[in-house]
Amino acid sequence: MKFYTDYILECNDKSFYVGITSNLDIRVIEHNTGKDKSAYTSKRRPVILKWFQDFTTPTEAIKFEKQLKGWSRAKKIALIEEDWERLIKYSKNHTDHGKPDGTSTGSV
Repeated sequence: MKFYTDYILECNDKSFYVGITSNLDIRVIEHNTGKDKSAYTSKRRPVILKWFQDFTTPTEAIKFEKQLKGWSRAKKIALIEEDWERLIKYSKNHTDHGKPDGTSTGSV
């Protein structure tokens, strides 16, 4: 069975890169060798694989990759650290539940 993998890399500048691949080992090597000189990771090497998840269909993997790309840095860190309480906290709608620092974003 073929798998499609979503992954998060941490770059040397501490930024995150989210991607999708059908061969994770080769893809990480490509990021670290700077295969594509115009790629985001090319000038941010070395990169470290921080998280990955396999999917059985490309549709599922693409859908989740798009979600991950929209997540805050804090939420990505919670996923990487498998801190499910923080992940849930950062998943809440800030309009309804306030910002992570406890302040409200809604109008009075």
